[in-house]
Amino acid sequence: MIINDRGLTCGERLTRLGLTTLETRRLRGDLTEMFKIFKGFDDVKPADFFTMSSTGLRGHEFKLYKPRAHLDIRKNFFTVRVIDEWNRLPESLLHCGTLSTFKKRLDCYLKNRGYD
Repeated sequence: MIINDRGLTCGERLTRLGLTTLETRRLRGDLTEMFKIFKGFDDVKPADFFTMSSTGLRGHEFKLYKPRAHLDIRKNFFTVRVIDEWNRLPESLLHCGTLSTFKKRLDCYLKNRGYD
């Protein structure tokens, strides 16, 4: 609780404190988890949950196919909701050697994309 900032909106408080929105923190967590899965930092096989894109037209080598989700509950599954943002990431970001490097570059990327 910040006593002096009672008249500010939630967005103004976050900006003043140098914090990001909950949406941005969730996105960062999802993309970080995807990076750990694909780089082998987690004991999860990507093929068990994701299908690699077979088009090969654009993007990076980790581009994923997004299945259709007919139910709203399915659209919110981790394996579906993260694919669009994952596919938008630049290739240079995905070729980081360590998790800390990825997180630093991801923060810069998200800030440049306008995420607060």
